[in-house]
Amino acid sequence: MKLKFPLIAAFVAILSLTACGGGGGDSGAEVVNPNNPTTLVKTDNALGTGAEATAGKHVAVSYILWLYSASAADHKGTRLENGSFSFDLGAPGIIDGFQQGVTGMKVGGKRTVEVPASLAYGARGGNGIPPNNGLVFEITLTCAGTSAQCKLP
Repeated sequence: MKLKFPLIAAFVAILSLTACGGGGGDSGAEVVNPNNPTTLVKTDNALGTGAEATAGKHVAVSYILWLYSASAADHKGTRLENGSFSFDLGAPGIIDGFQQGVTGMKVGGKRTVEVPASLAYGARGGNGIPPNNGLVFEITLTCAGTSAQCKLP
């Protein structure tokens, strides 16, 4: 009888530790950043009427960049930068989410693009962007054509 109670107590203790995952320690699970959209989201704020941005074309854009914030109503967190630049759509060197956001726009169009970290700077972060943080771009397409046509002033 004396041995029965300690055995039952030990069994209950082991069972409860098993049920809660072993009682602590690092589970090895990746920490999820809530400031990261799960998919690329493109919202046209104004439709353009000019040439369409397609792979291989040289495009010129104006943009504003924010960190993605799950707690902000429009998901625009800290504003990081704004500017204009031109590039060959589909060429390496521009984050995938930005290129996907520009693709299909027509000149004169304005689009908001929410970019998940996997299509931006990923787990490494960089350029003032924390690891695994999504981005929000507001993009205006000013030219889609050749590099000679889309020179910035």
